[in-house]
Amino acid sequence: KAWLEYLSEYPHVSEFFRSAKQFRNQISVVNGKKAGTDINLYKLFTEQCFNLLRSGGYCGIVIPSGIYTDLGTKQLREMLFAQAKVTGLFCIENRKNVFENVDCRFKFVVLTFEKGGQTKTFPAAFMRHDVAELDRFPQEGAIDIDVDLVRRLSPDSLSVMEFKNEMDVGIIEKMAQFPRLGEDISDLWRFELGNEFHMTGDSMLFKEKAGKGRVPLYEGKMIWQFEHRLSDPRYWIDEIEGRHALLGRNKDAGQKLNYQTYRLGHRSVASSTNERSMIATILPPETFFGHSLNATKSQLPRGVLLYLTAVLNSFICDFALRSSVSANLTMFFVYQLCVPRLTESDPAFGQIVKRAARLICTTPEFDVLAKEVGMKSHKEGATDPGERAKLRAELDGLIARLYGLTEDEFTHILKTFPLVPESVRAAAFNAYRDVGKGEVK
Repeated sequence: KAWLEYLSEYPHVSEFFRSAKQFRNQISVVNGKKAGTDINLYKLFTEQCFNLLRSGGYCGIVIPSGIYTDLGTKQLREMLFAQAKVTGLFCIENRKNVFENVDCRFKFVVLTFEKGGQTKTFPAAFMRHDVAELDRFPQEGAIDIDVDLVRRLSPDSLSVMEFKNEMDVGIIEKMAQFPRLGEDISDLWRFELGNEFHMTGDSMLFKEKAGKGRVPLYEGKMIWQFEHRLSDPRYWIDEIEGRHALLGRNKDAGQKLNYQTYRLGHRSVASSTNERSMIATILPPETFFGHSLNATKSQLPRGVLLYLTAVLNSFICDFALRSSVSANLTMFFVYQLCVPRLTESDPAFGQIVKRAARLICTTPEFDVLAKEVGMKSHKEGATDPGERAKLRAELDGLIARLYGLTEDEFTHILKTFPLVPESVRAAAFNAYRDVGKGEVK
């Protein structure tokens, strides 16, 4: 009884925070629609601190790094940029256990601001490990970030990218010459991601053994870049029950649903401090997936699926994502990525697609996809580790050239992946040079 009474308080408390005037900046609005609606204590504390200040009052607060990256904190950033002067954004990673019993990869921010006025630029430092550096901030180790640049690079979310120096800014501006993945462009393919089953909310559908009429449930840990068999499935879903859950009130007339097609899927949980943040591949047909993955909803041409998988797995796109993502790689971060909308008429498109196909089409489930892009079957796929490494390096070289990166810029990007073996980074750089010489066809 006590437990039920305790639980019964939450809807009322939540409704208060969602409707109270002093917490008007808790819910983000993107294109006129509410987004990032979760109530979070650090968001509430930040806005209440702002409310309690008089004009000219000063605040310093230690909060999670989501304050400058997450979609759910967009309105708080609007508030700080438009109604305050941000005087410091110092991000520290918990590598030295500044906070005990907290994961070493977790990132915190020392945010300082003065109420009143507007923020045009603000000093920031990211990925620091030593609290003592605060004594020298912002005089040493800081970079001034222009709010207009933030608005230009992230018009929907106002996410602040983790720039460490001017070269970071230059690389991101080169990417920004291409459209964001979430943009609708007439006469070109449209990219849309979606969810399917929730690992807790839909667990009553999950079976622990394969059987007749059961479809495997994919989870994030089952995939790696260009690989769909990193581990075996834990659960299966009866196909009829799964279809009923996906269709809801709609009638099942045997219509083809997304789970029956090839889909690009990526892990939705990915820290910027991992070996790689973006982990994407193509899921075989006749598979469901849980919420640790996101996958394409729109029916894209299969060549485009392969092209996009390669671009998303590239070092440059991963670099851009790591500048924004803290712990969760939501759809919104992917939509913000700037990607060239190539089609079959572009020479680079075919070069990228044929390599991605050989990396992905390695099992019979991919025979249809393989034949559609010019392979005879999955048997032409690359399974030898050395050959796969060569293909991946060539893809990184091709995509770096696609974005117009200089040698210095690509070298800089590769250095931001310290957990990736040096041999892999060196191979990618050598392939970049070979592409420039015309030696990669």
